[in-house]
Amino acid sequence: MFERLREDIASVFDRDPAARNTLEVLTSYPGVHALLFHRLSHILWTKGLKWLARFISSIARLLTGIEIHPGAKIGRRFFIDHGMGVVIGETTEIGDDVTLYQGVTLGGTSWNKGKRHPTLENGVVVGAGAKVLGPFTVGENAKVGSNAVVTKPVPAGATVVGIPGRIIQKSSANGVDPRHQAMAEKIGFDAYGVTQNMPDPVAKAVTSLLGHLHAVDTKIDVMCKGLKDLGINYCDKALPELNDEDFASVKENGSASSVTTEDSNEKPVETVVVAQNSSLESSESDKEKDNII
Repeated sequence: MFERLREDIASVFDRDPAARNTLEVLTSYPGVHALLFHRLSHILWTKGLKWLARFISSIARLLTGIEIHPGAKIGRRFFIDHGMGVVIGETTEIGDDVTLYQGVTLGGTSWNKGKRHPTLENGVVVGAGAKVLGPFTVGENAKVGSNAVVTKPVPAGATVVGIPGRIIQKSSANGVDPRHQAMAEKIGFDAYGVTQNMPDPVAKAVTSLLGHLHAVDTKIDVMCKGLKDLGINYCDKALPELNDEDFASVKENGSASSVTTEDSNEKPVETVVVAQNSSLESSESDKEKDNII
């Protein structure tokens, strides 16, 4: 028992630079308190004293803001940082050296009895506000970004972000990304389940599409040049025009109709940024009507 407690305290120092001394950890860390309560309630649960186990877990929730069902299985050196709003369901299984942040839910998606909650393997980090829902496995050393919603299995060493959760970084062939391994050796974990160079999966997809379009465009230019050399002028046809109404929301939200610039020696000057083609077309049509009349 005391050996496990020493491990818990050491894990706090390893993963929280704000921790200053053992007394502070024992008296001021709700994650440690919730874990101690859970160990007691879990023993009672396995002994068949289920009401007493639930009652103790309810007291723990009242005192710490962390709800851990007595039936959940938790490994060694488990750390909950901050902790408020964390919910861990009955059939959850958590491996060793796992880290959770505030607002995390390890929940189920079914009202049926049996395995309903996720399994977190060793070394998993789940960022603040993330929801991991369902009876699947989050692989060893995987990272779940803050506020992600994960409903499908996560491979070992992967990083998941977004709603729904998207895998943006997979491990190398040996099971662990070398960059993650270097970071783990340096500081022990990736705080909040993110890394400095974490890409935006949507932006990455759009960038890939733009690269593909650029390659296609280049090929078409070469083909058009060859056709023109053969005397075929098909490529002289103009491409379809882009309609202003398709970009109306972008103009309204992303650009102002006018921008005021101020120079130190001059008065403010109003510069028109977006030309309203529709209004120009309407004014030209009005002139044509006047000429007809």
